[in-house]
Amino acid sequence: MDLMTSIALVSLRGAVPLAKTLQALDVLSGGRVIAGVGPGSSARDHELLGVPFEERWPRFEAATATLRALLRDEAAEPRLAPRRGAIPVWIGSWGSDAGLRRVARLADGWLASAYNTTPAEFARGRERLARALEARDREPAGFPNALGTMWTWITEDRREEDRVLRDVLAPLLKRDPETLRDQLCVGPAGRCAELLSRYAEAGCERVYLFALGDERRQVELAAERVVPAVAR
Repeated sequence: MDLMTSIALVSLRGAVPLAKTLQALDVLSGGRVIAGVGPGSSARDHELLGVPFEERWPRFEAATATLRALLRDEAAEPRLAPRRGAIPVWIGSWGSDAGLRRVARLADGWLASAYNTTPAEFARGRERLARALEARDREPAGFPNALGTMWTWITEDRREEDRVLRDVLAPLLKRDPETLRDQLCVGPAGRCAELLSRYAEAGCERVYLFALGDERRQVELAAERVVPAVAR
């Protein structure tokens, strides 16, 4: 099992402190860490630290470049020790052209966002990312991807499904509950499997399920009733 941060705000946490934390986790876990990073989409997060929100993109790019150099042992100073080896850095992007160019330029993998995409949009994003990688003389084949923020509540009870979408996720994500119904693994196991099958067909390599509670039972339901029914 890999360990991924999704998403660490590197420009707010600081490249060096974050690199030291990730390196320690990698040593303790036997080399299983993936650094998932992003700029953050909350103005409040930046305000609390006195960082201008409008500066988030240049700050993020600079911090990510520094983090990647530290985790690959390519930075002159400081040198992190102990270490097991290079830690891959994946960038979270909703799939804009600028975001995918940034992934191609700075990252070792792409982490998309389930509530900000669809299987068809994800497939188109992979095509655009492939072109961006080729433009930088990087090989698209084998460049990894994953889907995060797949909020999950597996239930056969339609009233429970409606409650979670309407009262929990819609206010949290500021999205229409009917749109979220088609995007997230909320509802019957069969429909969740069908959604994940469409993502697999679109070229998505892994999906991180974010259980909304009762995590152990939700993981059991996913393992027993959803994953076996996913077409690969």
